[in-house]
Amino acid sequence: MILRNGDTGYRVESLQRALVRAGQNIEVDGWFGDETETAVRAVQRNHGLVVDGLAGPKTRDALDGRPDPRHLRQMDLVNAADRLGVDLAAVMAVNEIESRGNGLHHGGPYGGEPVILFERHIMRRRLIHYGIAPMPYQRQRPDLVNDKPGGYVGGAREHDRLDDARDIHPESGLESASWGLFQIMGFHWQRLGYACAGAFADAMATSEGEQLEAFARFIEADTALHRALQRQDWADFAERYNGPAYAKNDYDTKLAAAYRRHARALETAT
Repeated sequence: MILRNGDTGYRVESLQRALVRAGQNIEVDGWFGDETETAVRAVQRNHGLVVDGLAGPKTRDALDGRPDPRHLRQMDLVNAADRLGVDLAAVMAVNEIESRGNGLHHGGPYGGEPVILFERHIMRRRLIHYGIAPMPYQRQRPDLVNDKPGGYVGGAREHDRLDDARDIHPESGLESASWGLFQIMGFHWQRLGYACAGAFADAMATSEGEQLEAFARFIEADTALHRALQRQDWADFAERYNGPAYAKNDYDTKLAAAYRRHARALETAT
């Protein structure tokens, strides 16, 4: 669960107690206000995490003395922004809205594995791409091979679907999942310069920094998308990145709001 400015309750109080133990001088009142956000940012900065003021599992791990070196760092975002020639706040906004904070699963049997979402309709297309008739598999496993999206089980259990899909055809399975923080589809592996689908998947499992690398390559490979990000045209960016249904999920307005928040925080920090 990710806590943010405006949240209240016992989870916020628990976070505040941890912040106090870490040396932050704040009031423990169960209200995530500006003072708590400033303390969260300080802890994130001290541990090299993304300094976004959002308190999720990564921040709590750092507070508990269990930082994970595979987590995304603020310097990773700085370097990506410089590489792409875009505002740092813009890259931070995309990271916040598109990634929902985690590119690796936290705890459980799939702890440390990359976050994925398996797309059964893409699996059908990839099987056809490789010259494999999809209908026998569609009849047997419509949850894995279908002409319609859906069948999601969510969370780490998407890896179970992926494993079953790989049993049908390894390459098609890997290519039919979106991977990591930025939900890059596996079938883009060649366009992004990876040796094969397996090499792409291995990179996504290495670290969130490697997931950011895939995102940077994805932006660089699409001139129109790159330009939309450079000029912070969030409607154009969201439509190109998320598809024509982006407005139903308010991706453009969420990105714009996140950009403004990060831009203000970066300006204040300097």
